[in-house]
Amino acid sequence: MAVKFRDYYEVLGVNRDASHDEIRKAFRKLARKYHPDVAEDKSTAEEKFKELNEAYEVLGDTQKRETYDALGPGWEDGGDFRRPPGGRASAHHSSYPGQGGQEFHFGGSTGFSDFFESMFGSRTAGDPFGAFGGFQRDSGRNDMPSRGSDIESDLLVKLEEVMTGAERQLRMRRPDGSGGTKESSLKVHIPKGIAQGQLIRCAGIGEPGRNGGDPGDLFLRVKLERHPLYEVRGADLHMELELAPWEAVLGSSVPLKTLHGPLNLKIPVGTQPGTQLRLRGRGLPEHADRFGDLYIDIRVRIPEEISDEERKQWEALAAVSTFRPRASQT
Repeated sequence: MAVKFRDYYEVLGVNRDASHDEIRKAFRKLARKYHPDVAEDKSTAEEKFKELNEAYEVLGDTQKRETYDALGPGWEDGGDFRRPPGGRASAHHSSYPGQGGQEFHFGGSTGFSDFFESMFGSRTAGDPFGAFGGFQRDSGRNDMPSRGSDIESDLLVKLEEVMTGAERQLRMRRPDGSGGTKESSLKVHIPKGIAQGQLIRCAGIGEPGRNGGDPGDLFLRVKLERHPLYEVRGADLHMELELAPWEAVLGSSVPLKTLHGPLNLKIPVGTQPGTQLRLRGRGLPEHADRFGDLYIDIRVRIPEEISDEERKQWEALAAVSTFRPRASQT
């Protein structure tokens, strides 16, 4: 199946030799611009935000980036991409000698494009060789019933969906046994509190069994959508909050949007850069009635440009201030 090549470097606006830190910064900058909650054009923001997440999912992961870069310069012209023979496949393997491999393709609301699915998508569950099309399972006697293989694929889940749970409608396309393909619809329940890397089991949706054997299962491995504000660490969330110098010195009340709703965060007088504030119970759900915490790392941002009047005010402050930041060093 040919799909359109995606230039993830172009999506993030970075060079192919960009460092991991440059890629992370580029993602965060664009993600803040296109996150559906803050984007000016909300009609296109969600799709753009998904593109950014997918690009960072690949380029922000060393192994995925190496696999992607191995495509070589021949794919940089934006042409069609077709999985090369013997390359990473979508659940492409032989489940027993003599059987043709099965290809599973997912669409709908997995959160990933067909191109991503072709490179990093569904594979035989628990089979490190299945993704490369070279593994054959010894099923013993050919006339004995045998269970079909399980398959795995990735499912991109928003943090908002982790908070409440959700349902997704997926499309699944597989061979029909006569040289064509058949498409079916699959409703997937995402439980509240699902975590990165957890598996959602869809019973009986894997490869068909042989000689009357039961079909295998489909396991969807959860990939949490990267958020422009929050870093996920278990059930806890971490974020950076930038303050103006006077907000840190004088104290202030800063409006803050959290996954639990808006609040006003009290900044104590004399808050130092690097201070970490903790909001209990403002993280992701751990259990039905318990949540992790939200940690806020304070950063003080200095204005890069100031007006003539502002300069006068800063100079006046410097003249009267008794604060000596290097007093302990003299």
